[in-house]
Amino acid sequence: MKIAILTIFPEMFQGVLESSILGRAINEGLISITPVDIRPYSDRKHKNTDDYPFGGGAGMVMLAQPIVEAVRDLRRQGYDGPCIYMSPRGKTFCQKKVEEMAQLDNLIILCGHYEGVDQRALDLVVDEEISLGDFVLTGGELAAMVICDAVARYVPGVLGSAGSTDEESFTGGLLEYPQYTRPREFEGMEVPEVLTSGDHARINKWRREQALDVTLRLRPDLFATAPMTDKERTAALERAGQTEE
Repeated sequence: MKIAILTIFPEMFQGVLESSILGRAINEGLISITPVDIRPYSDRKHKNTDDYPFGGGAGMVMLAQPIVEAVRDLRRQGYDGPCIYMSPRGKTFCQKKVEEMAQLDNLIILCGHYEGVDQRALDLVVDEEISLGDFVLTGGELAAMVICDAVARYVPGVLGSAGSTDEESFTGGLLEYPQYTRPREFEGMEVPEVLTSGDHARINKWRREQALDVTLRLRPDLFATAPMTDKERTAALERAGQTEE
């Protein structure tokens, strides 16, 4: 998979793209993530990429011209996937979107700055606006990093285990069950006996129950729509001291 990130601060990505799982995946050729500087595409003398907004107001607005030219250049290079603009007014990023993006051959991410992007650039070359949530960042770079990290995990070979994404939070509509490692006892707190029993049927049952309980406690909105049997729902509510409404 190839991801091109359009930004006026390409240096922000250096540490992220050279470290940890993402850095290894790039080095092994499993995924390509390329920050593309928008500034060279500007047709202005000093290569600036912003100007004052028509109608007045605080701040600056990113110019349409260099953005449109940058996207069109990437199209000529074979990037035929969607162009995503990281925007607080976009659709909220979610696990379903992560998995959809991971199926793409390539993707373009546009990082906005200042007071936003000239609407004409969005109308001409952007396919979708995506937000990380109901808050505002100083720019789209951090959001783009999150997109890259989340999507890369679903590219074959990026994670050490092929099943690493099978039982994590949001997979199957539930949050992940609690995890433990050595030592068995830490500051008087012991690992649940079932996890050391070697009985995989019991372990799987415990993990399922824990996932239901954690989701009910922390994200009741997810619990309300997660796939489960009536028996599982009733049991989880009883364990939490609640009843069916």
